[in-house]
Amino acid sequence: MRQRILPWGALTTLCIAINALFVLFPLLTLVGNSFSGADGIGFDGLARFLATPDYLRGLRNTVVLGVAVTVAATLVGVPFAYIVARYDFPLKNFVALLPVATIIIPEVITCQSWLLVLGNNGFVTKALRDSAGIELPSFYGWGGMIFVMTLVYYTYIYLGTLAALRGFDGQLEEASRSLGRTPVETVFRVVIPTVAPAILVNAMVVFTLVVGNFAVSIILGNRIPLLSIQTYNAFVNEMGGSPVMQSTLSLVMITLVAIVLFVQKRFVERRLVQMAQGRAPAAVRVASWRGMAFAGLVLVVVLLSFLPLVTVFVAAFSESRGPLVRWGTFSLAGIERALTAGVDPILNSLKFASVATAAGIAFAVLASYLIVKKRSAATQALDYLVVLPLTISGTVLGIALVQAFNSGSMVLTGTALIMIVTYVVRRMPFSIRSAASSLYNIPDSLEEASISLGVPPLKTFLKVVVPVMWASVASAFVLMWASTLSELSASIVVYGGGLETLPIAIFRQVDSGRMGPASAYAAVLVVLIVVPIALSVKLLRIRLFATK
Repeated sequence: MRQRILPWGALTTLCIAINALFVLFPLLTLVGNSFSGADGIGFDGLARFLATPDYLRGLRNTVVLGVAVTVAATLVGVPFAYIVARYDFPLKNFVALLPVATIIIPEVITCQSWLLVLGNNGFVTKALRDSAGIELPSFYGWGGMIFVMTLVYYTYIYLGTLAALRGFDGQLEEASRSLGRTPVETVFRVVIPTVAPAILVNAMVVFTLVVGNFAVSIILGNRIPLLSIQTYNAFVNEMGGSPVMQSTLSLVMITLVAIVLFVQKRFVERRLVQMAQGRAPAAVRVASWRGMAFAGLVLVVVLLSFLPLVTVFVAAFSESRGPLVRWGTFSLAGIERALTAGVDPILNSLKFASVATAAGIAFAVLASYLIVKKRSAATQALDYLVVLPLTISGTVLGIALVQAFNSGSMVLTGTALIMIVTYVVRRMPFSIRSAASSLYNIPDSLEEASISLGVPPLKTFLKVVVPVMWASVASAFVLMWASTLSELSASIVVYGGGLETLPIAIFRQVDSGRMGPASAYAAVLVVLIVVPIALSVKLLRIRLFATK
């Protein structure tokens, strides 16, 4: 028995130590710096935050933006999910699948592409101005941020609501209608209240993502005070000095998210509805104009979600000068420049993503196995540690890592290693959850049989368990590859000279008004993300975008 337990205890300790070093220690350093003062421990940062109107406006604007985007994403995602779950119409499988694929489009590309469409020099803006004399309102500011973030985040609510509706017992709807309620009354008084916890959980996920959003906020914010941008600016201003304000602002963001998650948990627990497992209502086939109307409604949302991909490729192969793109022309200059003179961001992205993905998946497979199959107080602590990065934004995580490893015996700031560590820590929770998805279905008797035949526990894990969970591991690998390649909010804080990646290069080009080079880099980034995913789905038969 000792021989079987000892390796897992040692490996659990190793996993906890790694998480404590790269997750817990940076966060504790950040919290400690936020309470530092001139004479040691103090509240100078908090006092300055409360006394600065701009910081208070940033907090208020962040909450307002989070609420606005969450409401808008809910108004898009919930009806979309209901139509897909309850009706059968032309192109249904097509439109039901595509929103999931929008998750792989980096936010910086989505933002840049909509500027090419509706920005001050966007082709729609110019076309309306030149042909009809219509001046569109500026895309910068509240309108642009809410519009783009809604299209970026509605998929989360769509997926959660769709899963809840497909697990809904259709007998409840039949009972409601038998009591004389109309279909519309049944939806609002029976269906929606029952699936409300699922909607709320995913809505809170959207809210936390908006609070920590960096790319869309800084590109379209138009000097609107927001916590994520103020935190980044404080980091830039305090480089080489006291990190009090960057730490304080980071702590305010963490506290805001923690409060929202606490309220959501309490509310969901009170509203949770349990029902006997039943069969969801069969999809109703809608005919003629109604079918086309349903298909058209959801297709418009999907097309708006995918317009950035089309726009960025067209712009990448068009002539450009500064912020102007000459639509209707053809040029390979931008792509050639990206693949020759400006190739360093491409190589860096490939190098960092490859190493981070390999290391992250190896850790995810081991940690998920320990958490699911070797349950103990230690593995429960590990489970809490690995999900901790979900509660903080990328900018805050990057600042915490820089503060923790900027001095002392382990200096990582300015090195390629801190980029890799940032990627692994940032995406580790998703990889672990994906890798663990199949472990719940693997019977313990499978391992016990192998061990009873004399195969050591570690060898049993590698030879028996890992091959069985291969599909989940492959899915985690693909998802981590895509998410690390598109990472911006944390990497822009920790990167140093010569470590620029594709998302950072795109952001810098957009910030400088050079839309042509930005589009070229964006096209390369999309290819690097989409091609491996397509090959994995085709060759390995990974159900990465399954909606059923």
